[in-house]
Amino acid sequence: MATSAILLEVGTNELEILEFYIDEEQPGGERDRVYFGMNVAKVMQVIENPDMPPSDYSQNPSFLGVIPLRDHILPVIDLSIWLGMHRAASPFDLIIATEFSQAVNGFLVSGVTEIHRVGWDQVKPPGTFLSRFAGASIIGTVERPDHLIQLLDMESILTDLNPDVMRMAAFSQVHAREHYPVLVADDSQPILEMITKNLRAANFEPFTVSNGQAAWDAICRLRDRATAEGVDIYDLVRIVISDIEMPMLDGFTLTKRIKDDPVLGKIPVILYSSIITRELHHKGEFVKADDQVSKPELQEMAKRAIALIEAAA
Repeated sequence: MATSAILLEVGTNELEILEFYIDEEQPGGERDRVYFGMNVAKVMQVIENPDMPPSDYSQNPSFLGVIPLRDHILPVIDLSIWLGMHRAASPFDLIIATEFSQAVNGFLVSGVTEIHRVGWDQVKPPGTFLSRFAGASIIGTVERPDHLIQLLDMESILTDLNPDVMRMAAFSQVHAREHYPVLVADDSQPILEMITKNLRAANFEPFTVSNGQAAWDAICRLRDRATAEGVDIYDLVRIVISDIEMPMLDGFTLTKRIKDDPVLGKIPVILYSSIITRELHHKGEFVKADDQVSKPELQEMAKRAIALIEAAA
């Protein structure tokens, strides 16, 4: 990929989201259309629903079964059931086939509208909008002229369906020689909790924020405090660990701001995502991220953080 193309993409603080909807049937027979979105980078393709009957062998009621898709066996999840909605049945239902966290899954929805390119600063944290799906399900909202798009935390769905994987990732087999302070940024509460458990088990002292802007504000306060007290920034934070996809400010832009700062630039930064592709890896290299981790490798987070801190000592 040409450097100019990488620069253009990294500097925009933008993402592309696939907008889709679920038609929810109300008690009186009326239907309400609720709009959701997910990162286009996680989408393989959209296919017609083969009219799968509900599965009778799954402990999770949202799991419908599996269907063949090219070289994959695609598990299909009824997204409305997972969200606690009563989807109005339709012969035009669709399945969004996704690939992230080294897994392929299909999500049954009522329909797909279009792809939007939006700035991360347009993605508002869910706390600014009262949603019955708020909490683990919604990571942010995007306002459209006549409706609201709620961005789903797709990783929390996989965590709910396979909690053993995340429980295993919370443990650490390494132990830092010092009690290192670390700033961790992620908009997904289940992932944030898992990473902090992993780091605490390895003798880190994590403090957490839920979006990229909050991370930048926090580290700027630490920089100003270090300057005012005449201490090294390392005394206050030894490493930053950040998700790439976050409301307000993405991980790439956050990393670039840190590395461009004359005081903060020496702090190691680890970026992680469920979709570390070759293109995203190039973007991480361009903003001078010190390491990049895919979410299925999160159990290695403490080990890799220790290696960077000790190398910088």
